[in-house]
Amino acid sequence: MLRAGQIVDDQFMASLDTVFQKGLPANADAERFVLGAILLEDAAFVSVAATLDADDFSLESHRRMFLRMAELSARGERIDRLTLANELMRHSQLEAAGGLSYLISLDDGLPRLFNLDSYVRIVKDKALLRRIIMTSQGLIDKCMMGEEEPVSILATAEDSLLRLGDAQTGQALKSTHELVEEFEGGINTFLDPSKRIRGISTGYIKFDELTGGLHPGELIILASRPSMGKTALALNIGQHVATSPQNPQAVAVFSLEMSWESLLQRMVCAAARVDQQKFRAGYLGQEERRRLAHAATQITKAPLFIDDTAGAGLMDIHSKLRRVKAEHGLGLVIVDYLQLMSGRGRYENRNAEISSLSRGLKLMAKELKTPFLVLSQLSRAPETRPGDHRPQLSDLRESGSIEQDADLVAFIFREEVYKPDHENLKGFAELIVGKQRNGPIGRVKLAFLREFTKFENLTEDLEGTSEG
Repeated sequence: MLRAGQIVDDQFMASLDTVFQKGLPANADAERFVLGAILLEDAAFVSVAATLDADDFSLESHRRMFLRMAELSARGERIDRLTLANELMRHSQLEAAGGLSYLISLDDGLPRLFNLDSYVRIVKDKALLRRIIMTSQGLIDKCMMGEEEPVSILATAEDSLLRLGDAQTGQALKSTHELVEEFEGGINTFLDPSKRIRGISTGYIKFDELTGGLHPGELIILASRPSMGKTALALNIGQHVATSPQNPQAVAVFSLEMSWESLLQRMVCAAARVDQQKFRAGYLGQEERRRLAHAATQITKAPLFIDDTAGAGLMDIHSKLRRVKAEHGLGLVIVDYLQLMSGRGRYENRNAEISSLSRGLKLMAKELKTPFLVLSQLSRAPETRPGDHRPQLSDLRESGSIEQDADLVAFIFREEVYKPDHENLKGFAELIVGKQRNGPIGRVKLAFLREFTKFENLTEDLEGTSEG
């Protein structure tokens, strides 16, 4: 600790005593040595700043010094006692930082061959412990107040602690050599397109050819006007992923509009190719019942998880997905639909709230390394547009950030909805890829079986495949 003989003014000692009276984890010597080492060798600031933030220092005086060092470094100026003292004086902070005498004493006791990395690690570890304590105290206060539901507090706890862990394990930049070495399959797989790992198949041949499948960490927006079939298509894709004979993967479906009973009914009828209206009315033949039983068995054995909580938020979805991934893995997440989600906190308008939600979903997809298929509504623009009613990116409802955050945006278009009298349009649909960050845009033609609420490949697309 600081020696009694050191000339440090009373004001600084009082602030030091106040900090440590709180009992929070801190190591003032480690902080002092980090700052002292930078003053002795200002080139060290860059490496220190890559790990530490000003808030990682427990003492306000140390935080102020580090911030002023950052300003000097940003301007390309040397960092030493004189320049730091001058910078503190410019901000009227020299005395609050302990005065010139304390500045001079920062390297007192610092070994001639100092171990800066160790000092930085100590400061970072103590900062993390303080944040854990403060986060825990906030949760305790919420529990004592009892103003929120326990489930909501638990979701907050999981999210807060996860963010602390993410901040602690941030990765540094990697060289291209390191990246290729870590690529699954190594350099040979990376260079051979036929062996490279592709995305998850959606079951739709031409769409998979256009996109390479759904890739981990991607935010895929599937949008349409009402009654075009976006929920049906999303469920068809989810069902294909979860029941794939070659590689079934866990699929999590968050339905903010429909109940789990309705979703399950849709999936079973689609898989069994049974008319939903006949199913609801109960007018089923023996063969239809047999197909339903087989489809229900197949689906209930699949790693399909459904949550129909209304108004789910990012934290609710995040905490539930982490549990599923830990226990079953996670191949695909479906959210139906974006505009029914609720954001926590206050927003200037609905656009700002939707922007926050879309950005949060993108970050979640990246963190969980899982494709997120998020359904979205469109504005009325396609219906009022003369001639061609096909949707465009500008039709995405309530926020331009949806287009910005998405890796892929696809629209469902069924011209028969606008021209019901044209018999030659019935049963045909288009899946329009309006944006693809890592590939081309284009249109994919599909068949739509209304009575089964099911999209299928066209017969000509199946020719020459294993499904043919």
